[in-house]
Amino acid sequence: MTTRTNTANTAALRIGLAQIAPVLLDRSATLAKVVQRIEEAAARRCRLVAFGEALVPGYPIWLSRTDGARFDAADQKALHALYLDQAVQVEAGHLEEVCRAAAAGRIAVVLGTIERPADRGGHSLYCSRIYINADGSIGSVHRKLMPTYEERLAWAIGDGAGLVTHGLGPFTVGALNCWENWLPLARAALYAAGEDLHIALWPGSARNTCDITRFIAFESRSFVGSVSCLIREQDVPAGLPHRDRIAPKAGEIICDGGSCLAGPDGRWLVEPVTDREELIVAELDHARVLEERQNLDPAGHYSRPDVLRLTVDRRRQATARFIDE
Repeated sequence: MTTRTNTANTAALRIGLAQIAPVLLDRSATLAKVVQRIEEAAARRCRLVAFGEALVPGYPIWLSRTDGARFDAADQKALHALYLDQAVQVEAGHLEEVCRAAAAGRIAVVLGTIERPADRGGHSLYCSRIYINADGSIGSVHRKLMPTYEERLAWAIGDGAGLVTHGLGPFTVGALNCWENWLPLARAALYAAGEDLHIALWPGSARNTCDITRFIAFESRSFVGSVSCLIREQDVPAGLPHRDRIAPKAGEIICDGGSCLAGPDGRWLVEPVTDREELIVAELDHARVLEERQNLDPAGHYSRPDVLRLTVDRRRQATARFIDE
């Protein structure tokens, strides 16, 4: 699917929203799919491609399907250990192929991962949005500020270090994970950092994306792309422990996608796409941002920092500070 806002304007950016399914709890197989979509987006002249929340190695759908809140349960420990084993550790080079694909295609990447960071000991999981520059370097890693509901059984609480934006062509790009997009102050932090293209990452549900995508666009006067995962029964590998409980219904669509795109006037450019894998491509005209900021700029002329001001701590949090001579 391809949509255009203005093909003649040189101050434009072509982006791709890659709605794909993980091979659940298989990092290597899922990353291979990511690389394939990066290459496809680059071939279609995209300068940015985005993927859904927790795509690599997948959203923990088993928590709500296997009574995940049982304390000290052997099955939950086994599934969590597998999750840790298949999670992404940037320091270990797990994203090297993705970075090479980004550099080869000269395309920036927004990727949703489950991160197992060495700087927090290497044995806890964070829902992390990773921004990869078009030269293949890691631009930033944002760890989700607050896991939602049952996610807290698997994911740790993040920090503000990744509440940053990245310049890309005429745009300034920012991104948040899932229900972080409902946090007014998290959005405000990105607006204050100049954001005019917002990427909202989701595990996959049109009921999540159908309202908030247009709302954020209208509030911020920015382009907003919601990019979701898709998880179907067929995406749960046959050998996965407790598969019969995680995906018992043949052909079931567990997460239906819902990737979509709204313009800075809050109107749909692409309505939510469901039930299928697809690379949605759109060309965005930055002039539309400038037009809509005429009557509302939430971090500029329509702000009152003398009355209301936000303080954002962007230091990476750590358990210990080591001082060695």
